Amino acid sequence: MKRTVSLLLSATAALSALACTSLIAGKQATSDGSVMITYAADSHVRYGFLDHQPAADHSKGEMRKIVNWTTDEPLGEIPEVAHTYATIGNINEHGLAITESTWGGRSELSKPNGILDYGSMMFIALQRCKTAREAILEMTDLVDKYGYASTGESFSIADENEVWIMELIGKGEKEKGAVWVALRVPDDCISGHANQSRIHKFPLNDRRNCIYSPDVISFARKNGWFDGKDEDFSFSLAYADYDYSSFRGCDSRVWAFFRKYADGMDQYFAWVDEGRGEPLPLWVKPNRKLTSNDMKTMMRDHFENTPYDMTQDAGAGPFKVPYRWRPMTFEVDGTTYTHERAIATQQTGYSLVAEINGSRPAYMKGLMWFGTDDANTCVYMPVFCTVARPPVELSKGNGDLYNISWTSNFWVNNYVANQAYNRYSQMMPDIRKVQKLLEDSIAVDVRVAIEQIPEFADEQTGRELLQDLADIWAEKVTTRYKQLGDYLLVKYLDGNIKKEDADGNFARSPYGKPLQPDFGGYDDPAYFRAIVNDAGERLKVKTPIVKPK
Repeated sequence: MKRTVSLLLSATAALSALACTSLIAGKQATSDGSVMITYAADSHVRYGFLDHQPAADHSKGEMRKIVNWTTDEPLGEIPEVAHTYATIGNINEHGLAITESTWGGRSELSKPNGILDYGSMMFIALQRCKTAREAILEMTDLVDKYGYASTGESFSIADENEVWIMELIGKGEKEKGAVWVALRVPDDCISGHANQSRIHKFPLNDRRNCIYSPDVISFARKNGWFDGKDEDFSFSLAYADYDYSSFRGCDSRVWAFFRKYADGMDQYFAWVDEGRGEPLPLWVKPNRKLTSNDMKTMMRDHFENTPYDMTQDAGAGPFKVPYRWRPMTFEVDGTTYTHERAIATQQTGYSLVAEINGSRPAYMKGLMWFGTDDANTCVYMPVFCTVARPPVELSKGNGDLYNISWTSNFWVNNYVANQAYNRYSQMMPDIRKVQKLLEDSIAVDVRVAIEQIPEFADEQTGRELLQDLADIWAEKVTTRYKQLGDYLLVKYLDGNIKKEDADGNFARSPYGKPLQPDFGGYDDPAYFRAIVNDAGERLKVKTPIVKPK
């Protein structure tokens, strides 16, 4: 049975709050020759911290416990290897980086048979592999041997030379293992995935750039999900689930990335808007070379300057807020509607931009720009791949989702962001000013470190200096954002806007009293019209009938 998009679309399907976005840039698509991948670890219950596993030697017979990354549920154990590499977040000491996004897939395959969840696969590969190709083979060998415990998944896997997208899904309850395909992104292209399978047709005889499981096509044939020629096989159409969210809530995020940095992307609007026309390409050539700042900017995207711009409809309210609370869909008079699902979202645990550059010394070639909470309002801090431990402000155990810690970067970012969600258009200029000042200063320090540390320090001293760099900036950013949160609370208290003097201090009268604040009111005239349309007669200012004597 052939599977086509038109048969699978449902305009009334629930648009689920799917998590995670990963964007990609090959080394010839970036200004400094770095391979770059990004990640937004989106979850309503994920606490933002920087995980760390030191390098270790293991004795024969030693076992590794497998714990589900999302739920902490124990799943089993597997034998350890003789030596495991150090990891910090989603990158290891050799500059290998792995990120992901989940797309669910066919309901028939929703109960996979195995003990390896997608998170365990990522972090085991980081501990055991040096290159992207090694990671692909390690991850797929593991699921063949021990079975897969998650649903459909896309992975970005990058080293200093290559970046790959691998898509994988389990075989259901009755069979162990998974079917999968991995494609190397061309060096001069950008790509991405956002909770929807993105691999359609793929070359069957190009082992340099395409690797796949031997039964990726035959398994689909056996289950009646494909009956065409091998060369016409689409991994996505065979194994993914297609509803309205697949396009509007998922591929639209990748389209926004492509549209910002590549020409001709409006031709794919019909695909992301309605699932019509040609599918969005897996990769495109950008119209200029990208920087890490470009990737950070994209992680802060809310569809600005597109037909989906979240600041431009009534849902944004009077302060142009580009956020929508869950659920994603709502019903009015029997018709289902959707909110937009942008890359930047309020429920992010942490996000990152990983850049891997082989022109730098080995201990410096991997650099992870790391931020907690909402990517839009966070500050991306520098964490090189060989730092020995997370900074205190980014450490596990420094607060949690139920317990505030004012030395936790996650909590101070939430302090700032959640104030802005109420009065976005008024507060964001203040937040952007501090955010930019910090990130510009960090960029200077990182550039100096890259240029001078290899010249003036041996490797051990260099590693210590990189640790200092991470520690200093995590502390500075966290302290400054706590101050920013306090400032916002005071300045915008009770709907007012406090006056400031030329030095940026809150202004006082000659007698030391606070000045009368400005009344900021509402920024959107359409908001007043909406009030009038709803309750205008009740609220209309009327001429009194009774006149005073």
